[in-house]
Amino acid sequence: MSLRTDLVTALLGVWFGIGLMIDAWAHSNRSELETFFTPWHAAFYSGFAAVSGWILWQVWRNARAGRQGLAAVPQGYLAGLLAVPAFAAFGFADMMWHTLLGIETSIDILFSPSHLGLVTSMLLIITTPLRSAWNAPDVGALPTLGRLLPALIGLAFATTLVSLFLSYGDALQWRASRVVEAFSFLDDGGADRLATAIALTNIVLLAPVLLLARRWRLPFGSVTIMYALAVLMPGAQTDFDNVSILLSVVAGGLAADLLILWLRPSADRRYAFWAFAGLSSLATWSLYIGFAAATGGGLPTTPELWTGAPIVAGLIGLILGALFLPNAAGRPSPAGQADPVDPPVDDRA
Repeated sequence: MSLRTDLVTALLGVWFGIGLMIDAWAHSNRSELETFFTPWHAAFYSGFAAVSGWILWQVWRNARAGRQGLAAVPQGYLAGLLAVPAFAAFGFADMMWHTLLGIETSIDILFSPSHLGLVTSMLLIITTPLRSAWNAPDVGALPTLGRLLPALIGLAFATTLVSLFLSYGDALQWRASRVVEAFSFLDDGGADRLATAIALTNIVLLAPVLLLARRWRLPFGSVTIMYALAVLMPGAQTDFDNVSILLSVVAGGLAADLLILWLRPSADRRYAFWAFAGLSSLATWSLYIGFAAATGGGLPTTPELWTGAPIVAGLIGLILGALFLPNAAGRPSPAGQADPVDPPVDDRA
């Protein structure tokens, strides 16, 4: 598909994703909800209608041009196409669930079977631009930011869906003052919860970036865009009452982009890929602690926690890097010259 088509798909996916954010905000902040038919659901399901209608239109255009069967489905659009009726079915199931059993307003909303079906099918729909770009001949190994933008938007909003359904372990929903308090006092369980949330959120944020960095040499600004979109969901859930924490993650995205310029991580530069995974995590969560301290009342009083938590995140990032790229791919560059490849690993070691 053309860049224009993928960009429209991504932007309609933004409508879809923002509709979900509005609905998540309502569930978190409007405890009086008692019906399925709300303005928040209207924003959500209208986004679904828009993006699914666009996908169906692309298939219809190809069919009218003479392509038959699966040949009418654009490359990368098949999973999204199949997810459209699945989402509609789970939407109907969700309406019946709410009608018969009521509206969830607590952690139970994250475990509702109809909601899990909705988010799974929604993931497939909004990541359509990513699958379209994955093997597109005009993208190449060194894409421009503009050409990669639809894929970045789709994957970033997919990240927000994962963070939504892991809200009980989302470090981005903490206020700065509460971060400082949790890492200052060890007897209220806050330190345990925050340390766990940092580890989990680190994986949710970093894994999509490593997926892209393994496939492409990411242009500058890619991670900043992804992290800026990723903080919208926890911001909506907290009524944007923790802006400094959200900004710290965006700053972490900028630090990751600078590391990409320096290290040039890619599938054929394994050690650079590993270093990027570890150092970007270390930078992101050091900024998280720093922004919390600057706006939440000063550094926490337990130095082992506020110094060690970013290091643990960095080590987790390093492990993720090794899991995503255990061996260098040795793939030639678009210019026809192979980048230096790490020396082969002795499997007996």
